[in-house]
Amino acid sequence: MSESAKTPADFWFDPICPWAWMTSRWMLEVEKVRPVEVRWHVMSLAVLNEDKLDQLPEQYAENMRPGGKSWGPVRVVIAAQQLYGDEVVGRLYTALGTRFHNQGLGVNPESIAAALEDAGLPADLIEYADKDIYDAELRASHKAGIDLVGQEVGTPVIAVPGSDGDQIAFFGPVVTPAPKGDEAAKLWDGTLMVASIPGFYEIKRTRTQGPIFD
Repeated sequence: MSESAKTPADFWFDPICPWAWMTSRWMLEVEKVRPVEVRWHVMSLAVLNEDKLDQLPEQYAENMRPGGKSWGPVRVVIAAQQLYGDEVVGRLYTALGTRFHNQGLGVNPESIAAALEDAGLPADLIEYADKDIYDAELRASHKAGIDLVGQEVGTPVIAVPGSDGDQIAFFGPVVTPAPKGDEAAKLWDGTLMVASIPGFYEIKRTRTQGPIFD
């Protein structure tokens, strides 16, 4: 099938979120079993939570504050996108997420530097982790995603074109481990089916298992 025949699926992520990471790995499986092409965009948990830091657990809030470790990765990704194009975003996300989550190496400068090398990107991009040069672009990308679903959710956000031309957008799905093969296809088909119903908002159950990275 030609690239032009594929359905674009816009995916907003924050590199530090393990649940967004799980969903992103599922989306890579979806690309194999459905005519879908993922387009990667950044959003920021720090931006999302900046007006409600006093309502968050202290350690989580500390990460979200200016200078906290939540800012560095997403700033590096938005800088890479601005300087080298959209096509590098997914590659860098995979490199960051593999080190942050699968390898458990933590969100730190060493992991970011190694991820840049893994993604074939210039090492000096790490300098943007502590710079606000592209924060306007970061906030614009975040807003584009979160405006589709509302402020009460987080990352990831996925949007696809609906049959009427309007976007179908939703938070999630939250799933572990990332489904593969036929299971990935079934979850994609079912998610689109329920998300396309006007007035449908939520299916949820208590999480009894943490992210399984495989």
